[in-house]
Amino acid sequence: MKIIELESRDNWKIKNLSKLKLKKYRRKEGKFVVENWKIIQSASTDNIYFSEIFVTKNFLTKNKKKLEEIFGEDEEKFLFLVSEKLIRQISSLKNPEGVLAVYRSEDSKPDFKGDIVYLDSIGDPGNLGTILRSALAFGLEEVVLNEECVDIYNPKVIQAAKDAIFKLKLVFDSRQEVLDQIKAAGVKIFVTDVRSGEELEAGLRGNDKICLILGSESQGVSEEVFSRADGAVNIKTTNKIESLNVAVSAGIFFDRIFSFRTGCKRGAEK
Repeated sequence: MKIIELESRDNWKIKNLSKLKLKKYRRKEGKFVVENWKIIQSASTDNIYFSEIFVTKNFLTKNKKKLEEIFGEDEEKFLFLVSEKLIRQISSLKNPEGVLAVYRSEDSKPDFKGDIVYLDSIGDPGNLGTILRSALAFGLEEVVLNEECVDIYNPKVIQAAKDAIFKLKLVFDSRQEVLDQIKAAGVKIFVTDVRSGEELEAGLRGNDKICLILGSESQGVSEEVFSRADGAVNIKTTNKIESLNVAVSAGIFFDRIFSFRTGCKRGAEK
């Protein structure tokens, strides 16, 4: 593990790292930053490795053994050592852990092997991250995001999504092209709609795959996306609230899909 100390904010490495806080620069470079040591360790166990890593001396002292394990025999990668002051200046977090790792972003292609989650204009980073984490927890491993969603590599999304950011198949949809492919593949498409719709279970049939569309927090599913759906589903609640938070709704829907799928498997095994 080769260590290089960087002392100035004017260093080109530090300047480029700081730019990755901006969405347009992340897209241009095809890179993003993770500032969570648990996520970094989890990614390494799945053989997903950073291209660069920046740490403080204190962090290096506490985690040197694990860092050496991650680096292994790779002498081509460098560990960049920075001061506590410098990492606070370039970090996106109020209380940085002392580590920033840079990864290359990927745009996966849809394969329609299982149920699909389609996200339409989800604008809140915390909600998006929570939805991704819930999708992974309930076995919905293919998530499609349209252009109106908040950037998937926004630091707040990553902090909420945890290692789901690496473990899910994330597909980015331009002009509903992927949604049209989903429909052409014969996957049943359901939109969530508080004003109408039936219980989700009514639309689940055996091993038929479905695509569940979740809309923006304020506007719901857009008309353009809604028009491609085969049906609408909702969650029955009391009349004491107008609607549920989209991340909360997502968790309930995902649990129902998971329960149905695992129930089907148990039934088939008997």
